[in-house]
Amino acid sequence: MLQMVSKDAARRRIHLRIRARMGGRAPVPRLNVFRSLKHIYAQVVDDTRGLTLVAASTRDKEVRKTLKSGGNVAAAKVVGQVLAQRAIAAGVPRVVFDRGGYAYHGRVKALAEAAREAGLKF
Repeated sequence: MLQMVSKDAARRRIHLRIRARMGGRAPVPRLNVFRSLKHIYAQVVDDTRGLTLVAASTRDKEVRKTLKSGGNVAAAKVVGQVLAQRAIAAGVPRVVFDRGGYAYHGRVKALAEAAREAGLKF
């Protein structure tokens, strides 16, 4: 009998595959993205030490003031800019982009491009 796999289970499997491919690279922090229907979250993670170096999301107070909704492309652009500014201020100019199993499209793409424009290299 054929068993149905939920969208989230498929996304998690893709995410694990992406993470496995990143494992052989130089110890560069990873920019991880998670999106829900109402918000988008991004964090720069140092996997060698198991630490989150910087994070930004549409739930942050300073980001929320400038937005009407947290679940659209405009919000993702703001989060990308804020994350890049925080990462550069923390001394992390270079990251590896981890799209979290989502397609590189829409909000995920907007966040990545905004972070690049703000000076983060990946």
